[in-house]
Amino acid sequence: MGSISIWHWLIVAGVALLLFGGKGKISDIMGDVAKGIKSFKKGLSEDETKTAAAPTDAPPAIDHKATEANRVSDPHKIG
Repeated sequence: MGSISIWHWLIVAGVALLLFGGKGKISDIMGDVAKGIKSFKKGLSEDETKTAAAPTDAPPAIDHKATEANRVSDPHKIG
C-alpha cells in the first residue's frame, strides 16, 4: 500500500512532460515563467550594482514640521 508503483511514476512523468516538455501551451507558459524569473533576477542584480555605486553621503532629511509652519496658506488654492 505504501510503496510507489510503476503507474504512479508514469503519471508523475506524464504530468512533468505536460508542464516542462512537449510542444503545447503549458510548456510555452512555463518557458515564459522561466524568462520572467530570469529577468527579475537580472533586475535585482542591476539594482544592487546601482545601489553600491550610489554616494554614501546623502543630503540631510527635511523637517516637514518646520516647512509646514513656514508655509503661507493661499485661500484660493484648493487642497
